[in-house]
Amino acid sequence: MRVSVALPIYNEREVLPELLGRLRAVLGTIPGGPHEMVIADDGSSDGSYELLADAAASDPGLVVVRLARNFGHQVALSAALDHTTGDVVVLMDGDLQDVPEAIPVFLAKHAEGYDVVYAQRERRKEHILLRACYYCFYRMLALLSRVDLPLDAGDFGLLSRRVVEELRRAPERHRYLRGLRAWVGFRQTGVPVERAARTKGESKYTLRRLINLAFDGMFSFSVVPLRAAAIVGLVAVLASSAFALYSIAVRLFLARSPQGFTALVVVITFLSGVHLIFLGLVGEYIGRIYEEVKHRPLYVVDRVLRRPVPGAGPAA
Repeated sequence: MRVSVALPIYNEREVLPELLGRLRAVLGTIPGGPHEMVIADDGSSDGSYELLADAAASDPGLVVVRLARNFGHQVALSAALDHTTGDVVVLMDGDLQDVPEAIPVFLAKHAEGYDVVYAQRERRKEHILLRACYYCFYRMLALLSRVDLPLDAGDFGLLSRRVVEELRRAPERHRYLRGLRAWVGFRQTGVPVERAARTKGESKYTLRRLINLAFDGMFSFSVVPLRAAAIVGLVAVLASSAFALYSIAVRLFLARSPQGFTALVVVITFLSGVHLIFLGLVGEYIGRIYEEVKHRPLYVVDRVLRRPVPGAGPAA
């Protein structure tokens, strides 16, 4: 069996020497092979690509896919995935918060017949507020989604070749790979893995990118926001109808009309805000449809550095 490790990097020059060393050490203990590391450089500008190019010149097990610009984490991870040739593929981040030493554990579970083995993150080292946001997001998404999404499971995990091929067939642009992995199906299981702290460099996932990733997950796997708009509208209609009946009854039987200019302003302002929020949600869905129908390539490759390795042809 051949193992491919696919990961994206963006301005991770400080981490790369340790990352490559630990991956080589782990892959060296795995029977079979030749194994490979496929690293997608997502438009780095700190010399990461040059370091990878030097390493690839002497390491036939290292494949470097340089993208023409920064396309984003999930797209870069998809680019690395597209260039793997192994019988199984391990997806991970390039910041060493996903520990390479967990790969043999994934392989042991794969040997039991599982096509997908994902890491369920425990004892995260991020700030308590960020950990709380992650905790709430995963549970909210699992509640809203039509797909059974595992809790606290990131991209770190193992995929069999047939799962990889199904993911490569998915044409969508706003990718949420951990959701697509669950959508594919087959036998899946989780393995508890402690999330390591970042020791070098800084996280490239800004608040904006985290929010965009959360939106990709929610809008790709749930139509509940659209249904919520209809439910809120129905409640508003029922409430206004009830108040209209009350106003008629008061006028007929008590000879007066309900007063309340302040209440009227509050209600109008509230409903206008709700209307604009749901209009924005509809706009998110429409915008994503617009991105899909243009059929642009998911990413553009500048160059691929790959030394031929005997016996490393495409997996069957």
